[in-house]
Amino acid sequence: MRLAAPPVDGKANAELLRWAADALGVGRGAVTLVRGASGRRKTLAVEFATPAALAQAQATVAGWRQP
Repeated sequence: MRLAAPPVDGKANAELLRWAADALGVGRGAVTLVRGASGRRKTLAVEFATPAALAQAQATVAGWRQP
């Protein structure tokens, strides 16, 4: 994915966390950057409040992978 924010002072990482939270339907505090703060490859942790919320996010992501 490409972000509009430049990779300066963590702005791109902050934008990525905001985007992930919005896209997965969770609060911004539920998404954490686990690995890759200074690199191109990132690993995020996402905490879901309920199993239903997790299932909804999985369905959303599955839709991204459809041709």
